[in-house]
Amino acid sequence: MDIQENIVNKVAQSGLISFDLATLKSSGELVVYDIKDNLFHGLMLREKDFREFIKQHNWAQYQDKNVSVICSADAIVPTWAYMLIASKLSPFANLFVFGDLEVLETALYLKAIDAMDVSHFKDQRIVIKGCGEIYVPITAFMAITNKLNNVAKSIMYGEPCSTVPIYKRKD
Repeated sequence: MDIQENIVNKVAQSGLISFDLATLKSSGELVVYDIKDNLFHGLMLREKDFREFIKQHNWAQYQDKNVSVICSADAIVPTWAYMLIASKLSPFANLFVFGDLEVLETALYLKAIDAMDVSHFKDQRIVIKGCGEIYVPITAFMAITNKLNNVAKSIMYGEPCSTVPIYKRKD
């Protein structure tokens, strides 16, 4: 008797669907726009100068990019300044947020999760893959759990061979 005949792949027979959130990672370029470069003496924003900059700046350079808008200086920046930047980025950027690159990555994952059609996960046993090579924000794990909670039969975290139960629908 050949020993190979006795090996059974129980994971393949389990009916589990493995889903890797890293597949939702945006391939678009990430760019940081730091408003500190628009500050007068690195301390405050002067409206007249800023409005002139807004008119002259090449906003088309952000076409299809994902933009993180920050102010790395400890300065007084009024809310309307960020609103002006948003109004100029809007026709060009794929996505823009106020916050660092991690905030931007999180927003991109949330956008992708929100757009997901989860109908093929209906009544399925899902394993959300963990510990991958690509960083996935914790908020994305929470969001996918929320999205699948009313669809899936069960949700687990980890790998099909070693999972942590997260949710099980009561039938």
